[in-house]
Amino acid sequence: MKFKLTSETKIWIGRTLYRIEALIDFASIKAGEKGGFVEKEENLSQVSGDAWVSGDAWVYGDAWVSGDARVYGDAQVYGDAWVSGDARVYGNAQVYGNAQVSGDARVYGDAQVYGNAQVSGDARVYGNAQVSGDARVSPVNIIGLDYAITISDSHMIIGCEHHLISDWQTFDDRRIIQMDGARAAKFWKAHGPYLLALCADRPGNQSE
Repeated sequence: MKFKLTSETKIWIGRTLYRIEALIDFASIKAGEKGGFVEKEENLSQVSGDAWVSGDAWVYGDAWVSGDARVYGDAQVYGDAWVSGDARVYGNAQVYGNAQVSGDARVYGDAQVYGNAQVSGDARVYGNAQVSGDARVSPVNIIGLDYAITISDSHMIIGCEHHLISDWQTFDDRRIIQMDGARAAKFWKAHGPYLLALCADRPGNQSE
């Protein structure tokens, strides 16, 4: 047993959530350290891995946090959602329904992952992004250019510009310049064609 439920509670839509406390040292967690809130012991792996819930994060329902995953900040994981591997869910992010976040994935900011969605690998879901339905996010990451690039099945992020692939395909020079001036225009002229070609090869963007 690596944690216990304390007497500090929160009531949320008829559910009682309990702040947890570490019983042993593991990873960076020390015995006696208080964590976040869970509804029951089954929400967080007690035996294997270094999974932990901290801050004001909540995990409830039949949600499950396991492996070396961490849920922290004001994040919420609930329903039948799973967070596993080395995944991180934090900020004001929410993972719920039958959603799964695994691998080295990161879900943060005000992002929401729900339905039967799966976010895995090195995926990053953040800001006001919503991943739902049967979506699968396991992106391509490109570094070493003027802007960091992430391409998922439906979106491409270049620097801080996060848009649907279908939108990137329609952006004209004027729209690109609005993003970051001449720097963006030069970048798009040099790299845009092969980035769009790479997007077209992603699952869900191929012609029948």
